[in-house]
Amino acid sequence: MLMGSWVALACLFCFACTLKENAKPVTYEGPLKQATNITMHYTEKEKLKTILQAKKYNEFLNGDREFPEGIYLEFFDEKGMMTSTLRANTAFYFKKENKWRGRGKVEVVNIEKKQQLNSEELFWFPATKKIYTDKFVTIRDQQDVMYGTGLSANQDLSNYSLKNTSGDLHATE
Repeated sequence: MLMGSWVALACLFCFACTLKENAKPVTYEGPLKQATNITMHYTEKEKLKTILQAKKYNEFLNGDREFPEGIYLEFFDEKGMMTSTLRANTAFYFKKENKWRGRGKVEVVNIEKKQQLNSEELFWFPATKKIYTDKFVTIRDQQDVMYGTGLSANQDLSNYSLKNTSGDLHATE
């Protein structure tokens, strides 16, 4: 009986050795850096250009950044005066394209003109200081309300092109 147990144990050992697990490496695709309640200052030639505030920040291996709980940006001119603001419920920065995408309740305000843009999605290109969307847009100023589907504009709304427009415009005298 003892010899049979050894044979059975040897067979079990050999059988166990022949089974191989082909373990595949698991690639982590989550954020490498995370932060909460952040404020970032962007400068050019020692002059403040943009202040970014966010409740949550994730940075990925490829340099992309995610702001899943919203973002608020303030833009400044050469004199250091705030010219406009941008707010979105969520935001994502695509490093390779140097492009930002805001989603949800997106709002851009031109402070000097007292003008406000609202959309559900907006792209911002920091290098050209332009914003763009193919989505529905509302632009309000002190007298007029304009609607359109599609927009190309300066980031401060100082100059814009609105597609498929309609609205309630008041002529000024």
